[in-house]
Amino acid sequence: MPLLRRKPFALVQLPVDLKPDELVFQIRFTKEIFRDYHDYLKQLNLYRQRVWTCKVTGKTALTYEEAMVSEQRATEKVQQIPKELMTTALRIIQYSMLPLKDLADFIAEKLHERLFVGAELHGKKGDGIHPCKILKVIQKGVDKFCYEVAWLDKNKNIRERAEVSAEDLVLKKPLFSRNILKSFIRESTYRNAPWVLHDELAKNHGILTDIPEELRGRVSFKDGLLIFTKKRKNEESLEDSDGKRKKLDGAQGDDSGPEKENGQQKDEAIKYPIDDLLVKPSPDDPVFTDRPSPSRDFNIPMSCVGDLLMVWDFLTSFGKLLHLWPYSLEDFENAICHKESNVVLLVESHAALFRLLVKDDYDCSSAVKKRKLKHKITMINWTEYLCNFLEMINIPELRQYEATIKRGHYGLVDARVKLEILCNLVNQALESAIFREKLNMIIEQRQALGATRREEALENARRRREEKERLKAEAESNGFVDEHHLNGANVLTNNNHGIPNGDTQNEDVGEKSKIKIEPSGQNLPSGGSEINQLNSASKKATKKQNSELKEPTENGRELSRKESPKQLKGDKDPSEKNSKEQRKEYFEREMEKRIIRRSPLGKDRNYNRYWWFRRDGRIFVESYDSKEWGYYSSKEELDALMSSLNCKGERERALQKQLEKYYNNICSELQKRSKDLMHKILDESVLRRSTRVRAPPRQNPANAFLRYVNKWKEE
Repeated sequence: MPLLRRKPFALVQLPVDLKPDELVFQIRFTKEIFRDYHDYLKQLNLYRQRVWTCKVTGKTALTYEEAMVSEQRATEKVQQIPKELMTTALRIIQYSMLPLKDLADFIAEKLHERLFVGAELHGKKGDGIHPCKILKVIQKGVDKFCYEVAWLDKNKNIRERAEVSAEDLVLKKPLFSRNILKSFIRESTYRNAPWVLHDELAKNHGILTDIPEELRGRVSFKDGLLIFTKKRKNEESLEDSDGKRKKLDGAQGDDSGPEKENGQQKDEAIKYPIDDLLVKPSPDDPVFTDRPSPSRDFNIPMSCVGDLLMVWDFLTSFGKLLHLWPYSLEDFENAICHKESNVVLLVESHAALFRLLVKDDYDCSSAVKKRKLKHKITMINWTEYLCNFLEMINIPELRQYEATIKRGHYGLVDARVKLEILCNLVNQALESAIFREKLNMIIEQRQALGATRREEALENARRRREEKERLKAEAESNGFVDEHHLNGANVLTNNNHGIPNGDTQNEDVGEKSKIKIEPSGQNLPSGGSEINQLNSASKKATKKQNSELKEPTENGRELSRKESPKQLKGDKDPSEKNSKEQRKEYFEREMEKRIIRRSPLGKDRNYNRYWWFRRDGRIFVESYDSKEWGYYSSKEELDALMSSLNCKGERERALQKQLEKYYNNICSELQKRSKDLMHKILDESVLRRSTRVRAPPRQNPANAFLRYVNKWKEE
């Protein structure tokens, strides 16, 4: 039974008093029956979501039906384990505390020592090793076995029989893979830590269900299932003066458990973000807007939109390598749907891919090699290359259109087939040596850009650290010098007035008043000139330090003038800030030029993927099953989409971050697209001017793809 978010899921019970002739709704793969259509639809939508887990293999992000198929296939593989080895494996599993991976490895090691009837392996015979098959297991002791084997020839026919020891048998690979053993463990148990077998399975293989000694007291059985016994926290108590015991206040109950209020258990605080499907509405949530419905007005079938985007993105991203001038997605879509055969845009696209494959000497069939086609691909012979390619890939669904293409009616081929042919051409180009070499060069360039960016970041961090240390050292040095000068001035002043250093008459005098007291040269005794010179030098140094390094602030503290006011306020130099932003934009532009593969912006709560292509501007929405596509083409729709995302969910939180990161770029592309559409509308309206006005005829903008010119074409 598939698991819902790794937990068992119970199916809906049959309705009560169901009549034989009553009309009901039944889900095909679960056989559940519903009277109400809305209940049936709700349950079916739940089964279609990719939130299910295969119980046997542990695969996640599956639909219910996919999980059922996965369980069925895994169970068939598990049933290939012989009964003799199955019993040994089940004994190891019962009440084991090992993790799943370690338990599977341990079982594989034990089964490697035990062989079974029917196993095909290799054995030593004479001087060589020959294939053989075990016919019988002969036990010759407690842990010693011999085997009767049949030697096999190349066709696996039995030639002769012999008895060999276990040491003479060689296993070139494990009997069962680790994944099969993991599936076997999951299917055989109903819980882990410890692993406990199903009662009926243990009874059929004669395995004891008694709890081992090391687990007694910690686990118990309830309703036939093993559960952990919860230990209550011992109530703390003290003995009072009368020798009685009393409970401490607040020691009752378990503090680690959830609190209880009015007999009801409080909900534990949820740590966000969590899985989007588990997010529930909360009173403190912001007001989310309704998510706008994406536009779906594609000219091609809905199932082909993914192929259209893939081919167009490849041809425009690697246009320089292919020597193909880029074109818009709308022009490419219109060209695919056009019924004329030699549309220049499509001809040049096919020709660019064929030139790349011809340069790479791609593998052709013998029939194609004999035809000796001209190397130069033109508007006349490009269909010959196309037919040869269809013959090479030999896909029956595509080869049935080969005759139509040979007759020169490529435009009549269905749009789905055109895109499928281009997809195969792109896949062949991706496997070519020329393209792999180009990718390696792009990867090296991206690594070099990343290394340069990291070096710049480290250098900036080093400069900031050195500047900080320098300012700190200057501050400490300035404080020491000022204190030294102040102490010297105080000593000289006090001595000049006949007050000893230790006298306390001037203790109440402020530091500023002490600095202003200047010794008079008239009262100096002999030798006072030297002291006067020292005082003068000290005063000049103090004045210089004060004027150069100190500046009063509004808080009354003194700061270095070398620190600019902007630095004191925590602001950075605008030029430096702009330089950093410019460097960041430069690196992003260079990385975008050297793109390797396109990734979606993110997913919403229903696993719908969101794609953005810089050359088109629109945001495309792909459903979780890739069957439906849509797009947003205006800034208002983008803002509404971002306002509808709930940050409490993991997927929508990541999607919102990506949309915020590229918001300005997306908005500029959307506005540019809106302007282009407006110009096209105006041009179409000009076409309806009066015939009395004589002016040169203007071309219809809807047929812009017919005027495509490949400016990068190889001559």
